[in-house]
Amino acid sequence: MVNIPFDRSTPHAISRKRSERMLSELALLAGDGSVSLATLIRELGVSAATIRRDLADLEEQGLLARTHGGARLQNAQPEVPVRLRDAKFREAKQRIARRAAELVPDGPYSIALSGGTTTAEVVKVLATRPNLAIITNSLTTVMAIASRPNLKVIITGGVVRSSSYEAVGVLAENTFNAVNVGTAILGTDGISSRGGATTHDETEARTNHAMVAHAQRVMVVADGSKVGRITLAKVADLSEIHILVTDETADKAELERIRAAGIEVHVVPA
Repeated sequence: MVNIPFDRSTPHAISRKRSERMLSELALLAGDGSVSLATLIRELGVSAATIRRDLADLEEQGLLARTHGGARLQNAQPEVPVRLRDAKFREAKQRIARRAAELVPDGPYSIALSGGTTTAEVVKVLATRPNLAIITNSLTTVMAIASRPNLKVIITGGVVRSSSYEAVGVLAENTFNAVNVGTAILGTDGISSRGGATTHDETEARTNHAMVAHAQRVMVVADGSKVGRITLAKVADLSEIHILVTDETADKAELERIRAAGIEVHVVPA
């Protein structure tokens, strides 16, 4: 996958139903790189006007180019913006989040969180905990918890990635390098016995590794579709990870290989 530009205006609200449909439209595009309007109408069972509105929105985000009678991808296999990813595997991510939160010790404690839809679910569960310090480079995470008086919230500086709303680069790395945390909770685009934890963007990977390097314990939270996948840039070697929380759709053979590397694996229902 490659990074694609995202709408630089303030993101508008999008319903779960529409985001799921737009993900389906991108999936249909991914096969041959183009798709006809007639195919989209037939496969998704909605009107031509609905499809045209979706395609116009996706074109504004740089994910596709509309053509006469359909659409084509701007870039092969684009990285899906975070606001569309929110709807995918939501129930599994919520169960993963609840288990991950149970593994965070009680009492005064500090954690670091990367961006991602699964880590966003984790912070929702932790939001009512007292005496918790949270450091993150995720703008969406900060917006979710900034008003909580029971939490100490620290945000890094950095350049914001428009597809993930994460601050990355030297400023973000310097912030992570200046602190020590009990647990780093890491979202990834892939985790495997061969590649460790990986993501699509090399700058994001370097930033998140700074978080990993200053944590006493590293927990990866990833839905089953990420297990066994290797993407462009390594965030952490398997030897740097202590816990993996995933769901039962994950490849069982790959989970056994990850366990064999000494990682504590927790599997929740999908």
